[in-house]
Amino acid sequence: MSVNIEKINQIRQELLPYKATLVAVSKTKPVTDIQEAYNQHQIIFGENYVQELAEKQKQLPADIQWHFIGHLQSNKAKQIAPFVSLIHAVDGFGLLKEINKQAEKNQRMINCLLQVFIADEETKFGLSYKECEELLADEKLKLLKNIHICGLMGMATNTENENKIRQEFKQLHSFYSTHKESFVCENNPAPILSMGMTSDYKIALDEGSNMIRIGSALFGSR
Repeated sequence: MSVNIEKINQIRQELLPYKATLVAVSKTKPVTDIQEAYNQHQIIFGENYVQELAEKQKQLPADIQWHFIGHLQSNKAKQIAPFVSLIHAVDGFGLLKEINKQAEKNQRMINCLLQVFIADEETKFGLSYKECEELLADEKLKLLKNIHICGLMGMATNTENENKIRQEFKQLHSFYSTHKESFVCENNPAPILSMGMTSDYKIALDEGSNMIRIGSALFGSR
């Protein structure tokens, strides 16, 4: 068994004072590992690849909440629209429009987070703060009846400089606080701020994160 059950329970305890949610990042991991974590009452799992997620969803318990945390291409949204619980990394109106279209076909409401680009790395995706503000103010958003924007997601720079990471998270939290009222929705009454991974989740929690995405600490390195 390659799931660190002790670590799952330890992180859950750490999250209690913050009222934060653990997303167990299970990309590239076998269904047996996910089932093992599920047997320990972990029901939220994050995946990065559409095809892999679609295959796993068929083989695992129906009440698992699947979060898509990777960069989603518009033409692949239809594959996860029937079951996905939350899409973390939406970075434009075009993608929202496509998710809405596929949600409507499946007679579903799909929750989404806007990804804000907060890092010093060009390899990461996301909207600038200005683009995010413009999108939230766009009247056309009201026409998308089958999606909810429930909050924001951000990935800090991959660095050992904790002050830099803290500053990036702090800035995103400040932006989130300003726009918090926009994110209240029926399915998720509490607005979501998804930030923090294995290497930096403790800083993220200190800076206001209420959802962390942990993979290697739970399932071992890829």
